[in-house]
Amino acid sequence: MGVAAESPQLAIVQGVRGGRLELKIGFQGRSNHLPLREVYPIQPLAGRDPGSLRLDQSPWHLSVEALAAALPPSRDLATAWLLMAQPGAAASGKTDAADGAKPNPGLDLGEFVELFGDAADTTQRAAAWLWLEGDQTLFRLRHGRIEARSLQDLRQLRRERHLRQLGEKQRLAWQSLLMVRQPLANESLSAAQQADLDRLRQWAAGDCSEPLADALLRSLQACRCRAESGDIRHLLVDLGQWPRHHLPALEATTWEMGFSPELLAEADRLVAAAASPMASDVGRLDLTQQRLLTIDDEDTQDIDDGLAIEWRPGQPPRLWIHIADPGRLVQAGSPLDLEARRRASSLYLARGSLPMFPPQLAHGPMGLRQGHGPEGHGPVAQRSAAWSLWVDLDETGAVVAEGLERTWVQTALRLSYGDADELIDLAPPQERDLLCMKTLLDRRRQWREQRGALNLEDPEGRIRCRGDEAVLEISEPSPSRQMVAEAMILAGALMAERGQRLGIALPFRTQIPGELPTDSELESLPPGPVRHSAIKRGLSRGQLGVTPGPHFSLALDAYVQATSPIRRYGDLVTQRQFEALRQGTDPLDEASLASLLSELETPLRQVQQISREDQRHWQQVWFEQHPQGQWPALFLRWLRQDQRLGLVWAEDLAMTLAAECPPRSQPADVLLLRIQQVDSLRDVLKLQAVA
Repeated sequence: MGVAAESPQLAIVQGVRGGRLELKIGFQGRSNHLPLREVYPIQPLAGRDPGSLRLDQSPWHLSVEALAAALPPSRDLATAWLLMAQPGAAASGKTDAADGAKPNPGLDLGEFVELFGDAADTTQRAAAWLWLEGDQTLFRLRHGRIEARSLQDLRQLRRERHLRQLGEKQRLAWQSLLMVRQPLANESLSAAQQADLDRLRQWAAGDCSEPLADALLRSLQACRCRAESGDIRHLLVDLGQWPRHHLPALEATTWEMGFSPELLAEADRLVAAAASPMASDVGRLDLTQQRLLTIDDEDTQDIDDGLAIEWRPGQPPRLWIHIADPGRLVQAGSPLDLEARRRASSLYLARGSLPMFPPQLAHGPMGLRQGHGPEGHGPVAQRSAAWSLWVDLDETGAVVAEGLERTWVQTALRLSYGDADELIDLAPPQERDLLCMKTLLDRRRQWREQRGALNLEDPEGRIRCRGDEAVLEISEPSPSRQMVAEAMILAGALMAERGQRLGIALPFRTQIPGELPTDSELESLPPGPVRHSAIKRGLSRGQLGVTPGPHFSLALDAYVQATSPIRRYGDLVTQRQFEALRQGTDPLDEASLASLLSELETPLRQVQQISREDQRHWQQVWFEQHPQGQWPALFLRWLRQDQRLGLVWAEDLAMTLAAECPPRSQPADVLLLRIQQVDSLRDVLKLQAVA
């Protein structure tokens, strides 16, 4: 018998049960039951018990070699086709138009074998059937009869076979090219190969919604590349088709596409017009005589806040917090404004920042920048538009009086945090403004802490990249950082209180009280990251909404972010709410503002996701560069104790990291952190902390 349900195989019938046959299939004699329709009779064996028969035993004596030898030469098979395909031939299957003869139903297997051999020879019959069921084009086997294909069919089948063979040849050549894992010359690739690379890039980016073609899967298997994103990224990097540090989350986003030529042209126009008078300049208070200091990271280019001290004879010094006024140049609803709304925030990556506004604006006239004279002449005075808060504090740090003005200011000195810390430490007499700022803001900080504000500042380690090298940078909670942070919190509190007083809707940030550990529990933990971790675990998430309310961690009755309008669209919205009152127009009501904040949620989540993925990638790259590193660590808490996964604090890295930990670890246990596995292309980092 022949079984052709999947691929042609020889079998012996051992019995019949209903409409199904009991079979011993192949030379291994695999038992199976198949319907009669799936079995083709080749040679009966009358009068013998089939129960003990095997294909390689008497009376068959079949073998792979015997079957190959029994098949006639190709020329004999071609001759058989010529005999059967002739008009009027016994097996033509055609009607003779002249005599009206009925179509011949073709030959059975024995008649077919008689054309070139001996129909009584079982081996020849089996070999002929296997050949007919195989990849041949001369004959058609159906309903148990063999017919010669027409010449037209033959040509079509041969053309299709040629195309298949050509396609297989191209596939093998493409597979060989992939297996070499060397950069490809894209200009020499076919459209089909480019399509394969496009699909692989899609999978490498994490989009596996469209399946890979079978031929491509076979090629990946030959390359020992699993059909999963990480393996495919490795292959594409070797082929020069995927930048090693490409960020999938950034792909096809507004950040990757950049600003359109039209928006850049509009930004250039605004830069050129920035020094010209504008309608919103009417009534601005000129404070360019103040000694304005800006303090930020050394590489920050979008400077949107600064501090100054007003010395008043016979009165305590007054603190001024100056905030950039980008709304002077970019009108609400303009194309640049709508693009900033689409982004919702600037994006900060290990390689640098992608600003919310075009760089020539964000790094130029929007900010509180210092101008620059001709080369070698250093900074020059440059006027900037600002929203300026002034505040008088009493000896306890409470607000005695405050005010909000639209102003002109002029940056006198730009400092990095390192510069400012050095000046605070040295306390030179000429920097009495800086020292006074620190005194006032320390006082304000103590006022909040007495009200229950939480001080959870720890060193923070972040990875920056220099070319393809990952560099660890640690920011300490230094005096200047604490001072600037306190000034920004103070500004947010003042704006929130003013908004409440004036009855305007603002994007308030609130936080309900958390369930913190008891004082005795906290005192049992060492101060610093271990204690802070226990506190953070009990804090509730902050909320953004149009209804004012207390902020637990900051110990404020109301709070709004307001000091980064170049970097955060919500801060710009806050400014515009106050500007509407000044202009005598209606600010956004609660419903309209809530709708706008809802619109910002998606891009803000995207910014957060991209930033986290970017930092995670470069963190993995950094660990790849330090494969043998070991770092002291403190156990913080369990994430999944059943899997021995916990959080640890690595002081030398200033990072909180997930790691496999000893099973009975307790907070503050001293551990040693090392790498188990890291692969930045597969997004894998497994750390182990041992006692």
